[in-house]
Amino acid sequence: MAKIQRAILSVTDKTGLVDFARRLTSMGVELVSTGGTAKLLRDSAIAVKDISDLTGFPEMLDGRVKTLHPKVHGGILHMRGKPEHRAAVAEHGIQPIDMVVVNLYAFEKTANKPGVEFEDIIENIDIGGPSMVRSAAKNFQDVAIVTSPADYDSIAQEMQSNGGSLSLATKWQLAQKAFDTTAAYDSAIASTLERIAAPNDGSTKFELGGAEGFPNTLRLSFRKAFDLRYGENPHQKAALYSDGSGKGIANGKQLQGKELSYNNIVDLQAAWDLAQEFEGPVCAIIKHTNPCGTAIADTLANAYKRALECDPVSAFGGVIGVNRTIDRDTATEMAKLFVEAIAAPAFNEDARQIFAAKKNLRLVEIVPMEQKWVLKNVSGGVLLQDNDMRPLTEADPKVVSDRKPSEQEMRDLLFAWKVCKHVKSNAILYARNGQTTGVGAGQMSRVDSARIGAMKSVLGIKGSVAASDAFFPFPDGVEVIAEAGATAIIQPGGSVRDQEVVDTANRLGLAMVLTGVRHFRH
Repeated sequence: MAKIQRAILSVTDKTGLVDFARRLTSMGVELVSTGGTAKLLRDSAIAVKDISDLTGFPEMLDGRVKTLHPKVHGGILHMRGKPEHRAAVAEHGIQPIDMVVVNLYAFEKTANKPGVEFEDIIENIDIGGPSMVRSAAKNFQDVAIVTSPADYDSIAQEMQSNGGSLSLATKWQLAQKAFDTTAAYDSAIASTLERIAAPNDGSTKFELGGAEGFPNTLRLSFRKAFDLRYGENPHQKAALYSDGSGKGIANGKQLQGKELSYNNIVDLQAAWDLAQEFEGPVCAIIKHTNPCGTAIADTLANAYKRALECDPVSAFGGVIGVNRTIDRDTATEMAKLFVEAIAAPAFNEDARQIFAAKKNLRLVEIVPMEQKWVLKNVSGGVLLQDNDMRPLTEADPKVVSDRKPSEQEMRDLLFAWKVCKHVKSNAILYARNGQTTGVGAGQMSRVDSARIGAMKSVLGIKGSVAASDAFFPFPDGVEVIAEAGATAIIQPGGSVRDQEVVDTANRLGLAMVLTGVRHFRH
């Protein structure tokens, strides 16, 4: 545990750096720095040596070359326990560097800026930083590599407790984090550049986003947020991983309640996704990823009460998703039912006070995000597809029946279509007046889904409309829907028996609308 005597500091994110540098100098550590980092330290009255003083060579090429020098990497990489290494650095006047404090150019932040130029993206590819990080991490037994401001305080505390040194265990943990950092950084660069098309037709202009299709290499980088008690079942281990964006279910802020389970998180995603389909107040109650009740209303409290009416038995122990801040009135109603978890954009103080009496209830605040892709594991690989975000346009719905749907029927058909998309296939969903009246989910035949949706109805199907996530292969599903009391159907169409299906709707007096869009959910 040798004392740290010299540190090189070169950071893009300067959070907490001044305080950390002061603590290092108070322990007798000599600081060496570059460009903007050195200026910040000097402006803060902290003694610092320029990198050019260490190397005897000026920073050049607009800062592209400043730390790529033997007196930097030799000072980092030489192994203190090898006499020949010590002799070599002594011969060339190379001073040991015992700590490297580096975080990298904000490549992803720059690349994601609206209207960013290709040249700016390239200039924000850090070269010297990753080189120093890798050098220090490789020689972790002698050099501490610090890549995150979050570690400054614990490092300074350990040094103050150990006479200016760090334990081998700490250096190893820092090295592991360092290699993780450079791996994620290189992955972000490769993934971004792969999506940029090379110029053609004699042009020298690189077009951002010009490359089409899915990436040739799928690079994923997630950090473990926390371990879960178990997976879908108690004999399965599980953990939640985050993309670090601060958005979406994986980065939700849990305000109270028991720790989230694997199944809670899956259901929260289902509830949240369904709630995001609507602009007005909506409430979705989810059980085992299927909506057992969904409704829209003038207020969130009324939307919840209407959603609960759909199937109060199934709603017991469910998960709720909404698209509005939960207020006192809504919380008062929700608190009457045993619920596992609630996902919302926010909970106001009145709501939180009401829910505080239900100690086990999990409240999760979610920052919305657009989910571009959906992944599914298969043995030996993964499936990747676009997220099913296809909305209906005005041109999509086509009335194919003799009878046109009424204005109210059309409103209900469009509502049912949005909710049906979130029901496991084969799916038939009944709705009336912006409220689901029956859900038939996940059956092996569509006609069985139609029967089960009607059979489970609490509110009754008479006067409802029906939505089907895919075409009817036979007219029998239409017959079951009509027998249950529904008056109109929305479905994609596309079956070889479409005309038979339409003829059956006409015979039974049903209005039928085709969308041309399928919404299988496996």
